[in-house]
Amino acid sequence: MNMHIRENPHSCEVCEYSCSEKSSLEIHMRTHTGEKSHSCEVCGNSFTRKSTLVIHMRTHTGEKPHSCKVCGYSCSQKSKLVIHMRTHTGEKPHSCEVCGYSCSQTYHLVRHMRTHTGEKPHSCEVCGYSCTDKSNLVMHMRTHTGEKPYSCEVCGYSFTKQTTLVTHMRTHTGEKPHSCEVCGFSCSQKSKLVTHMRTHTGEKPHSCEICGYCFTEKSNLVRHRRIHTREKPHSCEVCGYSCSQKSTLVTHMRTHTGEKPHSCDVCTYSCSQKSRLVIHMRTHTGEKPHSCEVCGYSCSQKSNLVTHMRTHTEENGVQVIE
Repeated sequence: MNMHIRENPHSCEVCEYSCSEKSSLEIHMRTHTGEKSHSCEVCGNSFTRKSTLVIHMRTHTGEKPHSCKVCGYSCSQKSKLVIHMRTHTGEKPHSCEVCGYSCSQTYHLVRHMRTHTGEKPHSCEVCGYSCTDKSNLVMHMRTHTGEKPYSCEVCGYSFTKQTTLVTHMRTHTGEKPHSCEVCGFSCSQKSKLVTHMRTHTGEKPHSCEICGYCFTEKSNLVRHRRIHTREKPHSCEVCGYSCSQKSTLVTHMRTHTGEKPHSCDVCTYSCSQKSRLVIHMRTHTGEKPHSCEVCGYSCSQKSNLVTHMRTHTEENGVQVIE
């Protein structure tokens, strides 16, 4: 039986690399010399290998000679087609030795490993922010440049992230792809569904460090903290009035504009606050949800009950709490 032993007679004097063909060694040496003898006539970009130039030229010509027989997807490089085919076969040849996570691309594994090592190689030169993925740094830089490359074709609103634009488009289409398996509630954002599920589980992960009060949403905790700090970041440009919540400022501004967006379906009454409309509607429905525990008197407004309670003196053992 004849045994063919492959020899590598050509070796690199700089490193330990060796190969069977002299031409391969010549190409390898360019990694040391930095020589890039193959250049693009269109953009001037240069490469160490002719084959790399051929692939590069396809970015100018738009040629995509490698196509998928399953779905018709086409690309400029054979290696990209190999990766694409894994979306059909489900193959995930790259796996993590720490946790067993597997993926279809080497780069995805490299990025995943950073969740274990804590490495954040991409950093912002402006503020020092660092991240594991270059794409995250690109998006972060837009907070400094103000760039918003993704715009809505319906209303012209623009965003820094494509995912945010996708979510925004649902305000126009009415699409609500995320639904609750418990009650059927549906919404446009996954984060809103996560928050909604807490109404079923009772989970309140956001707690106040000062008083221990807990909330289902972080934004509610932020507003709550202002009770302790007395911070009032929202101010009126007309009269200087300030408040802790943006919604309160919106309502306040109506005292200047005269706007009354909440109107009664029964009569012509309109008001600036939804809570006032709720109280007004009781004049039509006759509902009186506030009742006196002493004599059974009931009324439509809590303030009227407080006034009524004063008719019961402390001689009757009643303490009025306002």
